[in-house]
Amino acid sequence: MSGARVLALAGEFRGVLALAAVFLLGVLFTPRNLATGQSIFLTWQTQSDILFEYSEYGLLACGMTLVILTGGIDLSVGSVLGFAATLFAVLLIGYGWSAPAAFAIVAITGLAAGLVNGVLIARFRIQPFVATLAMMVAARGGAKLLSGGIKVQPGAQEWYALQGPPPDVFRWMTSPLGWLGLQPATLLFLLSIPVMLVVVRYTAYGRRLYAVGGSEEAARLSGIRVGAVKIAAYSLCALFAAIAGAVNACRIQIGDPEAGATYELDAIAAVVIGGTSLSGGQGGMFLTLIGTLIIAYINKILSINNVPEAYRLLAKGFIIVAAVLIQRRKQ
Repeated sequence: MSGARVLALAGEFRGVLALAAVFLLGVLFTPRNLATGQSIFLTWQTQSDILFEYSEYGLLACGMTLVILTGGIDLSVGSVLGFAATLFAVLLIGYGWSAPAAFAIVAITGLAAGLVNGVLIARFRIQPFVATLAMMVAARGGAKLLSGGIKVQPGAQEWYALQGPPPDVFRWMTSPLGWLGLQPATLLFLLSIPVMLVVVRYTAYGRRLYAVGGSEEAARLSGIRVGAVKIAAYSLCALFAAIAGAVNACRIQIGDPEAGATYELDAIAAVVIGGTSLSGGQGGMFLTLIGTLIIAYINKILSINNVPEAYRLLAKGFIIVAAVLIQRRKQ
């Protein structure tokens, strides 16, 4: 095989190679169990913890991929997550709703937020940055208004239906299931990726996503309803943010109106690092999974080695820039 062919293959699978390199670093440069001498990073507990801790980011990145494939961006997902987490907790703790009913309302609310974003962008021609920035501010304000400016937890208000232990669904969502050893919150993320991979790769809607991201004008001339494609993408993106909000409330056992702050940056970073192009029309869900795992592994490796957060942020910034430069070089 020629050198040019090897380089071409390396570029095509750069995300997988990067993930393998990061995983190898985790094996080599993390503390070892004093009893067994095995790398702590290689234990099932560490691996399951990584997936659980980054399930929210993974859900956000899953929805963000749809938007970025159209050539757009959604800055509101972190705030929508915070609003959804607060709403989920208020319905369960404040009003004593059942978990399925509360989850259904949260999902509908997320879809509605995304619908507003999509309509502003597709129908009123507002730039995605501006439209989703407005939703980011509005959703955060709505979360604080809904909670009364406090964290929603049993006993926080006299009128709350629950004054004792947190709802059972909080414990269920964050407890490993039997022999599988993974939490329902983690499974939500892991199941979302293959489902959306099928939607993006094998359905007519997925082909339209790539067409709109590749050339919006060409897609319109070919008969694709560009506006409908964008509205659906932003609606699904906010739906995933709402699901991540319910997961967040279960994970931290409260509804925090400040939850999700800056999460949109991690979601965008995961999509870009995986290899999906910010200009649209290139990428996919598998790449997003790789990008999410790369960020998760890097943060976990640095955390295990007690690296200060400031250096973790610097490392993340460097990796994002490197990923974008590699994309540009390939293009």
